[in-house]
Amino acid sequence: MHKPATLFLILLLFFCAIPSSSYGEASRRIISLAPNITEILFSLGLGDRIIGVTTFCDYPEEARKKPKVGGMWNPSLEAILNLKPDLVAVSTNGNHKEFEERLRSMGIKTYIFTARRLSELPRDLREAGQAFGAGQRAEVLAQEIEATLSRFKKPAPLRKKRVFFIVWPDPLVAAGPGTLIDDVLNLLGAENVAGKARVSYPKYSIEELLRQAPDIIVIGDMREGIQKMSEGLLKRLKSVPAVKNNKVFYIGDDLYRLGPRTPKGIEDLSRLLGDKP
Repeated sequence: MHKPATLFLILLLFFCAIPSSSYGEASRRIISLAPNITEILFSLGLGDRIIGVTTFCDYPEEARKKPKVGGMWNPSLEAILNLKPDLVAVSTNGNHKEFEERLRSMGIKTYIFTARRLSELPRDLREAGQAFGAGQRAEVLAQEIEATLSRFKKPAPLRKKRVFFIVWPDPLVAAGPGTLIDDVLNLLGAENVAGKARVSYPKYSIEELLRQAPDIIVIGDMREGIQKMSEGLLKRLKSVPAVKNNKVFYIGDDLYRLGPRTPKGIEDLSRLLGDKP
């Protein structure tokens, strides 16, 4: 083989191995299979390319108007195929690997978001920015996350505030290990009462929570329905220090998804815990 031909083949293989340009230029029709991915894509300025989302994708407001393809765990393959996507964006933290493999086996290009923990988010943002041709926006978001982590990181106090974060009041479900909420509580120097549970979102009985006696109770999602559901629960917990000392707080859902709203969630939780960066 002549040298020019050899050089051409090497260059061809090299450029074919780089995914960033192909995603950015060729992926004009994107389906997102996770709410945090949807938020990330919108924050990168790619909202006009999104042609389908899950039923859980409700932020930003524009996401509600996109065609739905089912849930995170059980998306409809038929609905996805009918939308004729160039690419389907999936997450290792919520989507089944088998479904992603099935999409690829049918010739549908996929992009995988791999971040599961707070510390991994800046890397995931940068990689997505490079892949979709939105590197500058991604860098701004990644630096915002890193600045927030640096600003709020606290040394371990002599006595940590014991916090119980309720993600659902009935049945009583808490944020446990491996969740974004657990990461943020650790960042803020607090002890997550449910942090040593065996599952990420453990169920608790009233009796167990009475024994745990948290200093602070935080209830996620400030919708009126959640607050009403919590009233009866709090009456049964009246002997818990958090309830006796009026240390029960409601907070929005910014910490429910690993994405661009995470810095705001960290700031809000820090304020409720009485901490200042």
